[in-house]
Formats: sequence, structure tokens, C-alpha cells
Amino acid sequence: MNAENKTSDAQIKATRKWEENNPEKKRYQRVRSNARTFARRYAKSREEVEELLTIFDEENENAGN
Repeated sequence: MNAENKTSDAQIKATRKWEENNPEKKRYQRVRSNARTFARRYAKSREEVEELLTIFDEENENAGN
């Protein structure tokens, strides 16, 4: 076990290996988490969130329009 936390050294090694082998999945998870955090904690108005939805609808090539 790692002295600083409860995660075993083997699990830490496995996690790092997964992250190295899956950089796009890791990036996707990180930016999705950031978007959720923004919506939950930092957006000051509904208009800010609606602006993001507008960007999604009009500019996002993954939107599936």
C-alpha cells in the first residue's frame, strides 16, 4: 500500500498504464467532468448554460444534427 493513501501500488501502476494506453478516453473524461463542474458550481446564470447549448447545436461536429 502507498503510505499517502489507501490505494495499492499495483492499482496505481495499473491506472497509470491505462491512462498511457487510452489518452483520448482520459481527455474525454476530464473535459466532460470540467463541463459538469462548470454547470454545477460556476455558471452564474441560465444564459451561460444556454450559450453552451447553442455552441453545441451550431458548432459541435459531434452533435449529430
